Amino acid sequence: MTRLLRYTLLGLLSVIVLLALLIYSLTWRPGAKEVLPVSCNAEAPTLVPGQALKVMSWNVQYLAGKRYVFWNDLAAGTDEQPTPADMAFSLDEVARVIRDENPDIVLLQELDDGAKASDYQNQFKLLQERVADLYPCSARAYDWKADFVPQPHIFGSVGRQLATLSRYQIEHAERLQLPVAPANFISRQFNPKNALLVSYLPLSDGGQMAVLNTHLDRVMQPDDSLQAQVAAVAKVLDKYESRGTPWLIGGDFNLLPLGQYRRLPTEQRTPYSADSALHVLWDKYPMIPTNDEAGGIDRARWLTHYPNDPGLNGPDRTVDYQFYSPRIKRVEAMVRQDDTLRISDHLPVIARFLLPAAP
Repeated sequence: MTRLLRYTLLGLLSVIVLLALLIYSLTWRPGAKEVLPVSCNAEAPTLVPGQALKVMSWNVQYLAGKRYVFWNDLAAGTDEQPTPADMAFSLDEVARVIRDENPDIVLLQELDDGAKASDYQNQFKLLQERVADLYPCSARAYDWKADFVPQPHIFGSVGRQLATLSRYQIEHAERLQLPVAPANFISRQFNPKNALLVSYLPLSDGGQMAVLNTHLDRVMQPDDSLQAQVAAVAKVLDKYESRGTPWLIGGDFNLLPLGQYRRLPTEQRTPYSADSALHVLWDKYPMIPTNDEAGGIDRARWLTHYPNDPGLNGPDRTVDYQFYSPRIKRVEAMVRQDDTLRISDHLPVIARFLLPAAP
């Protein structure tokens, strides 16, 4: 081997090592299961078996509002970040709706912390300051985090979180990693890492309830990633059910209910498939909205997603849900639509339940 070739190979190896170190330093590699810090006031009440529980789930779209068509919304999208004024408006509006509904538990998706696109705001802290008197306990988990993403439309930091607010004691919380979308090794380091945020709420009889919060992958073309994530969620729920632990889960599942695929215009069907992967969950567990509600005569009441598409003048699909253990009884449910259409591209799903009584 000539000296020039040796120097060339050594230089190439050095570049590869430096690139690997750079990627390692800029990105985040969560474990399969991580214990999370919980913020909780010791005076917060404890759940009681048989009591009523009101739950709201809402993807708040990093407080971006509805005046944009972002680069990842449509092929023709150009916007890269909302203005501080629009984020301030959305923050006030999210707080207003939460205070007006006054749920016992709030499951939020897409709150930013340290992201360039949202002016590096800690949006959880900003919102918590407005509702701290209602929710003494909270837990949160990242599902996308990197100090720098080289994608031209981002070209900076990302930090997106799931957050759970609770009126009742949270004993402990954990982050469970879901399967990641297929990608090459380098791209995979910078991509979202969807997860479950699990909060364990103690019951006064010594038991506990598991409250799960999630945001599944947003795919551009149907692939196996959502199927794998739903299967992983089902496995976790099956574990709670087999143990007799009451549970509920809410979030943005990015999947359609039965029958909605054919109701969408052809150009809107691209991210979905006719056979929704969500059937893995609805085949076993009660869902809000039910397939009958989402596909019935009053189906417009159950639409939860209003994409940032100037060709649409309102919500046109359901992708946000709550599932719950058959041990829990649904009392009432709704999607709050009338005064939430300009806050986020998703609408809040709200339900009241009765917890199982003590044995």
